[in-house]
Amino acid sequence: MVTPRFFPEMGGIETHVYEVSRRLVDRGCGVTVLTTDRSGERPRQEILHGTKIIRVPAWPKARDYYLAPAIYQHILKSKTDLLHIQGYHTFVPPVAMAAALRRHLPYVLTFHSGGHSSRLRNAMRWPQHRTLAPFVRRAAHLIGVSQFEADFFRASMGVPGRRLSVIRNGAQMPEAAAPSVEDGTAPLIISMGRLERYKGHQRLISALPHLLTQMPDIRVRILGEGPYRPALTALAAKLGVAGHVTIAGIPPEDRTGMANLLSRARLVVLLSDYEAHPVMVMEALALGRRVLVTDGSGLTEMVDHDAVESVSLQATPQQIAGAILVQMAKGGLQLPPALPSWDDCVDRLMAVYRQVLADRGR
Repeated sequence: MVTPRFFPEMGGIETHVYEVSRRLVDRGCGVTVLTTDRSGERPRQEILHGTKIIRVPAWPKARDYYLAPAIYQHILKSKTDLLHIQGYHTFVPPVAMAAALRRHLPYVLTFHSGGHSSRLRNAMRWPQHRTLAPFVRRAAHLIGVSQFEADFFRASMGVPGRRLSVIRNGAQMPEAAAPSVEDGTAPLIISMGRLERYKGHQRLISALPHLLTQMPDIRVRILGEGPYRPALTALAAKLGVAGHVTIAGIPPEDRTGMANLLSRARLVVLLSDYEAHPVMVMEALALGRRVLVTDGSGLTEMVDHDAVESVSLQATPQQIAGAILVQMAKGGLQLPPALPSWDDCVDRLMAVYRQVLADRGR
């Protein structure tokens, strides 16, 4: 598997690769994750739950371009039977696809599309899709993590429908050691996701003054790390709500700690500009939490669950506060909704891998 980032960096793709790779190993597959390290501080090689992790340098350190030419050489020298490229939006995927084509190595691509805080980068998506389309169309199989994503790339890259599947992220969390929400405790709202402007954490902070008029003891935990932290901290201070806001991530490998924290939330929000099929929402639902999302992109599909409601991307802070209060007033769920598991995801992936190899006589 080739991915621009992997644990201990946090994100949806990282969690997907972690959950899938270790289950593939449990089923007898030999799995190597080929990824990058911009810091120069991570181990070049290590074993995690039976998966071999190889990290190569990437530049620049402070941007998310992931220029990593060593990816090409590693793939040329590898003895792999199949390449699975996770994500399409950095320089890593075209380098990996070029190396696979030179080796006549079959490759699968999962799009894992996401938004971006830069208007310029968002404006460049169309020419980027045009440039990548020839590589993408030569993949042995393509995977969207939502129907929205599959339809989007079928149209934007001219992908044949017969080689495009929808395989959604799983939703399994460890059993929470801490109790769920208890009466008498300060209500907790969790906003999950990397600290980027497009993730929409600022929308929750802006709504907080309106929430405090109804719930003076409410607390907000922004669960993530990233470059937008100073702006979020400054906004909370400007609005006079800094004492109600905590910004701190959890180590991504600490799945029990994540489950414990989510289980205490009265509501989980993701007010993002764009998501394909967010792992964080699936995890919240798996723990029986109610969720509020923005109405757009792959998030629209999440509203099919009774526990999920949406608010417009153009909603005012007061309207967001009203939607939050309505969701919180519904109380806890009796049972978590029926969701696909990571094992279901791996079942589907194994079927794809077998078919790709069978088509090539392997």
